[in-house]
Amino acid sequence: MSGESPRQLDFRVAGALVGQRLDKALCGLLPELSRAAVQRAITAGACRIDGMPVATASLKLKAGQAVCLDLPDTANELRAEDEAVDILWQDEHLLLCNKPAGLTVHPCPSCPENTLVQRLLHHFPRLREQEGLRPGVVHRLDKDTSGLLLVALDEPTRLRMSEAFARREVHKEYLALVGGVPPQTGTCREPLGRHPTAKVKMAVVPENRGGKTAHSDWRVLWSSPRKDFSLVAVRIHTGRTHQIRVHMAHVGHPLLGDALYAPAPVAARAPRQMLHAWHISFCHPLSGEELEFFCPPPGDMIQTILNNSSRMQRLVITGNPGCGKSTLTHALEEAGLPTVSADALVAQLYAPGGEMADYLGRRFGERLLEDDGSVCKPALLEAMQQDPGLRKEVEQMVHALVRDAILAFWDKAEAEGKACAVAEIPLYFECDWHKAGLPGALSLTVRCPREIRLQRIMATRGWSEEKAATLEAWQWPAERKEAASDLVVDNAGTPADLRGRIPALLEQLAALRQQAQDDILRQVTACWRTN
Repeated sequence: MSGESPRQLDFRVAGALVGQRLDKALCGLLPELSRAAVQRAITAGACRIDGMPVATASLKLKAGQAVCLDLPDTANELRAEDEAVDILWQDEHLLLCNKPAGLTVHPCPSCPENTLVQRLLHHFPRLREQEGLRPGVVHRLDKDTSGLLLVALDEPTRLRMSEAFARREVHKEYLALVGGVPPQTGTCREPLGRHPTAKVKMAVVPENRGGKTAHSDWRVLWSSPRKDFSLVAVRIHTGRTHQIRVHMAHVGHPLLGDALYAPAPVAARAPRQMLHAWHISFCHPLSGEELEFFCPPPGDMIQTILNNSSRMQRLVITGNPGCGKSTLTHALEEAGLPTVSADALVAQLYAPGGEMADYLGRRFGERLLEDDGSVCKPALLEAMQQDPGLRKEVEQMVHALVRDAILAFWDKAEAEGKACAVAEIPLYFECDWHKAGLPGALSLTVRCPREIRLQRIMATRGWSEEKAATLEAWQWPAERKEAASDLVVDNAGTPADLRGRIPALLEQLAALRQQAQDDILRQVTACWRTN
């Protein structure tokens, strides 16, 4: 064998080369070239045997033949781009980088420039020795998927790593944000193929219709407080196009932000498909060393978790009669917080044409109604005192209607982007809403000594001591409410004193909102630190 020209290979057939296919023999002598590249060169007329052109790659060689091959120019025409690449590890043969979302791996008709490969060419010019538009690429990530990507720095390493991927000897795991809460662990083995009508999509396709074997395993790492989305780790045993995205959508848990496979409400919850290649392990193709790497998710994925986990602060103000609930609620409203009052909602139900006025009129005739059709509160109170069954019936109906109205108020305020909304609910604990009726609410009890409360009630509402005592008895003792509350505000002084506590209370509420965000951040970061 001789090499008179750096772009030409000359040798005479002898020894083990006798009887070999022409393309196989050339590949053995030129390990930096793929068999496909050698076959293209032969077909193009770049090979001669005993001076005569040969275009048949499968030709068997004979002893003594003189073979000459004009080597294909492996330098490609890709334009190197001077942009940063996040290299996590490298040696003489391989490198591992962290591809950002939004960056295409290699040039294609729809994206001829600004690709990872072109950035790598600037930092690693030797990649030009490899052929084609994908020098060094042994696997790929979708444009909007972030994470770990292996790159081979020479052709022999690229071929070995490609074979390792084909033999499924490279283990890859992804982090994904998916809608809902999947089973704690699961597997999807549905075959995948091109979507029958949408060319840009893949789909579950039976193998007898061209689908290829695909295998994905997942485990749930964390679920949001509202259980409306989850962080999952997905290990793929095959590498089909869009495999995780299609499999997770198929089992009913599409990726947040996936405009291609998720329903519009799920796609709208993130700026891109929330998928990150975070873990890879493989055997080094030359040294045989077992290598394992991890890469935490990028900031946009963490921010998506926080954005979708944060919920408007739902503050309940409660307390016994005369404690100053309404005064505190009005002060918070003056400070800019949206508010609603359960008592005001009840007044609407009792007003002419209100649901409770209509119901009580049908149930008892005019006995419990005023002349204008509204509920006669003194008559209703007397009837409820005399008939515990009626009291229970009325309370259940009123509480259900008020609860629904408060939930609707909170949902509207949250949709408007409010950070906190306040509901004044005197019987919050008595209705057991702290357990199930109004989930996720923050409770605040207004504290005031009983004797002061009774003085206020009799002075401002004209209640008798007997009526005040009756309504007090229908509620939890003040000490029990305070013990069950998240927050307590003292109000033994004047209304001005109470209003003076508003700035500190607003700061406390903001700190609690931040604490909730910090707690979620600690929970999710622990997932990729320990798993």
